[in-house]
Amino acid sequence: MGYSYYDTPDGEDCFKKLLYTARIAAVSGVIVSVVDVRLFSRTQGFYPTVARFAHFTFPFIGMAAAFTATTCIATSARHKDDKLNYFLGGCVAGGVFGAWRKSILAGFTGSLILGALAVAKKVSLEEGWQFIPKGAPLRKYGNVRMARHDWTLTAPRPKTWKESED
Repeated sequence: MGYSYYDTPDGEDCFKKLLYTARIAAVSGVIVSVVDVRLFSRTQGFYPTVARFAHFTFPFIGMAAAFTATTCIATSARHKDDKLNYFLGGCVAGGVFGAWRKSILAGFTGSLILGALAVAKKVSLEEGWQFIPKGAPLRKYGNVRMARHDWTLTAPRPKTWKESED
């Protein structure tokens, strides 16, 4: 398959983990950029479009790299693999978010939220549960092709039906 973030313990293979998280962040940034360019900013021309892609993709990569590097350095420096390392990584990623948004309040709020999410992820790893279990349906009823089903209570009129002329 390939390398995954949790193939090696925290504090080891930091560069591989950095590349792994940067790749996921880059894909996420491109997806958000496509949505922004097509639905919100509606840029015209090559350079404004590339600028919008860079506006979203590079900060996403920066947040992922900051989280991964901080978690790895904290684990190596403290010689402990615990929740504090993930919280510190989340706080630094929140700081990158605040710098991107040019707002101290956004950085503080992002630090708290991302730190809490990182701790929740670490707890889920330690206790063996998942946020979204594999194989679980995301929707109980319906699917993408739901519009193809006939949900009417009465049968449709025949194709050759014409109004009567009385």
